[in-house]
Amino acid sequence: MELANLDIGVFVVYVVGLIGLAYWVSREKPGHEKNAEDYFLAGKSLPWWAIGASLIAANISAEQIIGMSGSGYAIGLAIASYEWMAAITLIIVGKYFLPIFLKNGIYTMPQFLEQRYDHRVRTIMAIFWLGVYVFVNLTAILWLGALAIHTVTGVDLMYGLLFLGAFAAAYSLYGGLKAVAFTDIIQVVLLVFGGLFLSYVTLDAIGAGEGIIAGFAELTAQAPEKFDMILSKDNPHYASLPGLSVLIGGMWIMNLSYWGFNQYIIQRALAAKNLGEAQKGICFAAFLKLLMPVIVVLPGIAAVVLAPDLASPDQAYPELMKMMPVGMKGLVFAALVAAIVSSLGSMTNSISTIFTMDIYSYYQKNRSQAHYVFIGRLVSFSSLVIAMICAKPLLGQFDQAFQYIQEFTGFFTPGIVVIFLLGMFWNRTTAHGALTAAIGSAVLSFALKMLWPSLPFIDRVGIVFLSCLALGIIVTLMEKRGVQKNAVDLEGIDFTTGRSYNISTIAVVLILTALYATWW
Repeated sequence: MELANLDIGVFVVYVVGLIGLAYWVSREKPGHEKNAEDYFLAGKSLPWWAIGASLIAANISAEQIIGMSGSGYAIGLAIASYEWMAAITLIIVGKYFLPIFLKNGIYTMPQFLEQRYDHRVRTIMAIFWLGVYVFVNLTAILWLGALAIHTVTGVDLMYGLLFLGAFAAAYSLYGGLKAVAFTDIIQVVLLVFGGLFLSYVTLDAIGAGEGIIAGFAELTAQAPEKFDMILSKDNPHYASLPGLSVLIGGMWIMNLSYWGFNQYIIQRALAAKNLGEAQKGICFAAFLKLLMPVIVVLPGIAAVVLAPDLASPDQAYPELMKMMPVGMKGLVFAALVAAIVSSLGSMTNSISTIFTMDIYSYYQKNRSQAHYVFIGRLVSFSSLVIAMICAKPLLGQFDQAFQYIQEFTGFFTPGIVVIFLLGMFWNRTTAHGALTAAIGSAVLSFALKMLWPSLPFIDRVGIVFLSCLALGIIVTLMEKRGVQKNAVDLEGIDFTTGRSYNISTIAVVLILTALYATWW
């Protein structure tokens, strides 16, 4: 399938406009040279709307749109738990984690670990995150993005990879986080509008032109098995989403790690004007997460009726895009590419931040601010090149890339959550206890994967988390060192939240309760 001239025109306007906007918001005042804080933390000037939009734009990418639509096609509405549970996770992060991080004035998550533990913990975790970001996340975004472009336009996968890499570099390399965050509001508007329009068209088609309500009723009638939020043990996809574990088990650990301790995500909140703005942005993002399944999961379920014979589940979303009318197809395609490149820009900026501030600056102290910005740009570009080279060999054989990413990261997330939670909320935790938990996470996860292969990975995450928590506590108690001198002073941190935040929390909880009560 090829895009019509009007669709191409719409897309070109989007590309040129985004690059122009990125350079405009990134410009510096006369006489001011961009420093590390400007490049990596947007000068700590982000307002709440930019934070919330950027959180979602960074999160929702090809791996979410294409991958979760594919999982919606294969599994059903149950995969939406990743989105809906993330909403309440964001509320927890805003209330209990952000006050600590902002009080410490950090650039990166590894930097916090050094402040709390020691340089060994910082270095180990920095290297780990660099590896995961480049070889898992960045490659997934590029590969699934190129796959979407290929399916919609017929462009060769390699050309798609090159285009996405060049586009992301053009709009994000110069301005850093500021360029990414302030353009993300445009990306999110496109993503939401384009995604909702696609859902409307697909439901209307299923309802034979009688509207989305009739279409949704027909979809639930034709594919009732796709609307079970809590999967039973006899469901063929139980291993991916094991029943109540999505509500009370390992999914909490996955979400806390991703939204609370993931540089790629939390960097936007670290760049806030103040804690109040960061928390408002968190609330904005939480409400957007409640909406996301309508955009990324529902089309996949609709494809079960509209395109039941797909060779791969991940073809669901690109296949449905072919239904769009001329002009709107270009807009929806722009929305998909917007999600991809915004995540690429965010990811490469986080990679450059961790490498520059956590590794390079340790060995190259007292260099100029301009030098660190140059290194950051060089690392951003290099990471894109490496990911483009590795994308096909690493991801070409998977038919549900989203599930692959979740399972791989599940090997390490239990230990990450343990070292942060113990570091923040137990003042006796030692560096040895933290390292034991971090290493134990990978060892225990691999052992359970080999020895108990039938154990669902979300349940494995929960078991490994509890085991690593016990390891960290035991090792710390064995050292008998008492309260650590670099422990977080919780008495000096204000965890109270404003009226609007509390009302938002109640609203999110009520909406989630209604959703699960309806689709149980």
